[in-house]
Amino acid sequence: MESLTYIKNIKSTPKKLRMIRDLIVEMKPQNALDYLMYATSKSSNIYYKAIKSAIANATQALKVDADVLKFKLLTIEKGRTLKRHHAGSKGMAKPILKNFAHIKIILESEAKPALVKGTEAVKKTVEKKIDQKVDKKTENQKIKKESPKKEKKVTKAEIIPLSTNK
Repeated sequence: MESLTYIKNIKSTPKKLRMIRDLIVEMKPQNALDYLMYATSKSSNIYYKAIKSAIANATQALKVDADVLKFKLLTIEKGRTLKRHHAGSKGMAKPILKNFAHIKIILESEAKPALVKGTEAVKKTVEKKIDQKVDKKTENQKIKKESPKKEKKVTKAEIIPLSTNK
């Protein structure tokens, strides 16, 4: 079971975000949050928000605790580039490229999903309905077995000869 979180158009370059990516991927997501909370860089603040969102998505979708999650994939992709110009000498324009990034996080659970309080009652009712359907099928099969098919008696008049020799 896995959960995908995709954060788009982050106002930071992919190169700056990739600097601390290798440290984070080796940790569990919960430990990565603890590490990122005390890091001072701008990219660590971005990662903190992204991983916190990914954990929240995974716990809701997979119905597991945050301690059971681990990183399956964490990639930084290049986003759009805003092109601006700055006045240069001799009437020239100097280009300014403002790069954006996308973060893709896939978390997977190490254990089976835990049962939510309401699901136990639903599970019991589903089992009852399945049992009722099985009982109806077995009753129908018994009725079919008990009622023998009536054989049709064939008389000589109804028999048609296949070939006639003249």
